[in-house]
Amino acid sequence: MSNPELLTSSYNFTLPQELIATHPASPRDHARLLVYNRETGQITHTKFFDLEKFIPKDCALIFNDTKVIKARLYGKKPSGGKIELLINRALNAYDVHVYIRGKVKADTKLFFEENLVAVIKELHDDGSRVVNFLKENEKLRFEELLPIIDRIGHVPLPPYIQRDDNQEDQSEYQSVFAREEGAVAAPTASLHFTPQQHERICENFPHAYITLHVGSGTFKPVEAEIITEHPMHSEYYDISDEAKKILDSEIPVLSVGTTSTRTIEFYVRHNETQRGEANLFLHPNNKPLRVNHLLTNFHLPKSTLLMLVASFIGVEKAQELYKEAIENKYRFYSYGDAMLII
Repeated sequence: MSNPELLTSSYNFTLPQELIATHPASPRDHARLLVYNRETGQITHTKFFDLEKFIPKDCALIFNDTKVIKARLYGKKPSGGKIELLINRALNAYDVHVYIRGKVKADTKLFFEENLVAVIKELHDDGSRVVNFLKENEKLRFEELLPIIDRIGHVPLPPYIQRDDNQEDQSEYQSVFAREEGAVAAPTASLHFTPQQHERICENFPHAYITLHVGSGTFKPVEAEIITEHPMHSEYYDISDEAKKILDSEIPVLSVGTTSTRTIEFYVRHNETQRGEANLFLHPNNKPLRVNHLLTNFHLPKSTLLMLVASFIGVEKAQELYKEAIENKYRFYSYGDAMLII
């Protein structure tokens, strides 16, 4: 193939194990920040608390206010064997799309604390399942389920953070402006903001919120040889009226995170629909139309998130910046450091 930007292998890189962040920076805004200026080609190494110095003047910030739910549940099969269930997303009021570690059959009941029961409704070829949750034989609506899992569930840390969740994760794996419950993965660029820094930026720049409930598909590596053959996962989004005003204007936009970026770009391509299901795949052959600047973390090899970064700067430059970050021992992935592309 003549275009290396469409080959999945072009997005591979080797990351030393010690650069995978397993705990957040403390305080949050002491994470490192790599700033890349596309006009000058300049790369600056700084700290996240200096972000404001690099935000282009006359630009608006769009934040994702989704809130991570305690989506990981530990329970038992009827046989007494242990089971682990990860909620992925609500499909409607009662049907919940989940992943279950261990073999299960249709109609099997799984038992959790507080007399919560999950009944297997459908088995899918990709390993996912559809379940209904019950309490005292009454089917629960998803919004009725949320307070229960908040008490008995666990923070769904990404698979590469190879440890159990702890008390710290309940606050740290959540942005300070998280509001709308429904994500099973944090929009990680948002995790660096302290309340004070977020407030300061909001005082000095136009801003608004969108909601994209991040699903576990965000971690799925691209397995197809050609990236355009990858089936992109779908996630629920909602664009506030304030965000719509900004997006419908001429003001340049700095998108806080890949999740905000996917949502904004889906909106401008789909008749400015304010809510629904977004499944947009951004890559060098499908570049951003509305987002001008990107704040993001450092992502997994061969991931759609790295391909999204390359949609702004090309795969060659993305690899060059990642090499620079590795040489300078930046921390990678969800609890890792940040990059600003202006």
